[in-house]
Amino acid sequence: MDILNKLKILADAAKYDVSCSSSGSSRKSKKGKVGSTQLSGICHSWSADGRCISLLKILFTNDCIYDCAYCVNRSGNDVSRATFTPDEVANLTINFYRRNYIEGLFLSSAVYKNPNYTMELLLDTVKKLRTVHNFNGYIHIKAIPGADLNLISEAGKLVDRMSVNIELPSSNGLKLLAPQKKKESIIKPMGFITSKISQRSEERRLYRSAPNFVPAGQSTQLMVGATEDQDLKILNLSEALYDKFKLKRVYYSAYVPVSNHRNLPAISSPPLLREHRLYQADWLLRFYGFKSNELLNDVNPNFDINLDPKCDWAIRNLNLFPIEINKADYQMLLRIPGVGVKSARKIITARRMTSLDYDDLKKMGIVLKRAKYFITCKGKYYGEKKINQEVIKQKIIMESSKKTKNISRGEQLSLFSLYPNLLPTEDIFTRVTGEF
Repeated sequence: MDILNKLKILADAAKYDVSCSSSGSSRKSKKGKVGSTQLSGICHSWSADGRCISLLKILFTNDCIYDCAYCVNRSGNDVSRATFTPDEVANLTINFYRRNYIEGLFLSSAVYKNPNYTMELLLDTVKKLRTVHNFNGYIHIKAIPGADLNLISEAGKLVDRMSVNIELPSSNGLKLLAPQKKKESIIKPMGFITSKISQRSEERRLYRSAPNFVPAGQSTQLMVGATEDQDLKILNLSEALYDKFKLKRVYYSAYVPVSNHRNLPAISSPPLLREHRLYQADWLLRFYGFKSNELLNDVNPNFDINLDPKCDWAIRNLNLFPIEINKADYQMLLRIPGVGVKSARKIITARRMTSLDYDDLKKMGIVLKRAKYFITCKGKYYGEKKINQEVIKQKIIMESSKKTKNISRGEQLSLFSLYPNLLPTEDIFTRVTGEF
């Protein structure tokens, strides 16, 4: 098989790994138009210092020994198979880089023959890039569960980021859909990578010339909707992963129905809105000081599809509101719907000089259509006369829906037509900016 066909197959197979943005394109080439439309698996990710970088996103192979029910590349599925060689991946990366298509490489793989054999191939690939081609760009590879830790250690010295995909959020889910995989074989390399990162950080404090180990940290992926695991279970797991393994990111992947297996849910489309709610909640865990048991509990184990998690939490805790915007501390400001991290800092800075009123908050870009129900400015309340959970909830949903209808008449935000289920509009805004 020629390398172009391999690239087409393995770039397409990589799109289900969401540890960075989606790959591929559906745009057709047109005569007289500028720009390449090659389905080469180019995607965008972010480096440790916040830069957005273009990556070649491919699988090394989609020929897998495992038969996981949810996976399009499972051994029992009838799909076209392809396998690169280390030289082919290295040459592709360098050629794409020289043409200014990419700045780095995202290399994942199915488990080919056995975990050690696959990990050796990935290691050989990054060695060729770093030592033969002198490539100094960003590289993110997968650590293969079950592979020898010495191989993972050698790879970690050469790459910027590694990830070990958990995929299913519970042991029961693994038994049901991926019985060949074991939780322990996934957790072991994650713990090893964490310990090596900590060890190298200590060494670099003592010796500035000490080599790095996975300087951009590690990440993982959790599948949403393939099993009956509730949002509470998924969010508890994410919180534990952040605390124990110091992960940079947990990525959530809405299950794409690619199989008719009896143990899989009978759905016609991926649960994108549920995935979106988990990303919002994940942001609250990492930047807003929330705990998973605050956002969800046994009574409310799943997120409300009509409200973002922060609004939902605030409405369920109306006894804490309204709070005076001129007196609340930073942590409490972060818990007000419509007030983001940047907005909270602006409030803290501005009120050192003067007391803030409603118009001042407007100028700061605070989403007052949500915030007004939870704050007072100089003692004045601008929300509903009757502070009631159901009334406030319906008002917020109605305002958001109204804004969505107005925007949909124009073309300014046509980009988001790719996500028709992501409503209301403020939810789309938070997906892009991270501000709640």
